[in-house]
Amino acid sequence: MIAGGFGVGKTTAVGAVSEITPLSTEEYLTQASASVDSLDGVEAKQSTTVAFDFGRLSLPDAPLPLELLLFGTPGQDRFVDLWYDLARGAIGAVVLVDTRRLASSFTAVSFFEDIGLPFVVAVNHFDGAHRYLREQVRDALELPPHVPVLTCDARNTDDVAGVLLTLVDQALKQQPATTTALQDAS
Repeated sequence: MIAGGFGVGKTTAVGAVSEITPLSTEEYLTQASASVDSLDGVEAKQSTTVAFDFGRLSLPDAPLPLELLLFGTPGQDRFVDLWYDLARGAIGAVVLVDTRRLASSFTAVSFFEDIGLPFVVAVNHFDGAHRYLREQVRDALELPPHVPVLTCDARNTDDVAGVLLTLVDQALKQQPATTTALQDAS
């Protein structure tokens, strides 16, 4: 899963790394959502994910060859109930963060902590945004030491792939029984 607040770059990240044409459920923002979808900090945003984005990334050269099915969540809090369905069977999650609107990240962090799904935090570097140290982001989000904090550009294939590889590593560290099961299946 790739989750995070409204407008942090989840659809962009899925599109940057997917080896297939991503399935996207983007819809135009309308006046009807103006009272619930704050555009503060993302005034140029014209569309939003209303169900999920889907992509695929194969990692045949990894120590354990994998095929990652990528699900990008909608970012508004009113869609969090859908996240439970997307999390079913997931190995882990990326919480994509925009430091200009850090408060929008708390829902995703709390969600994955509450359900016990391994996750990493990836700070999406937006053009012109202030760059914070990883430890500053960790402290601001009150993350435990075992949660990796990374930086990336959600438009960059290598950056997003690197974040996903870190997530797989994190998931395997937190669920050693999964490693055995995956190896036994090959």
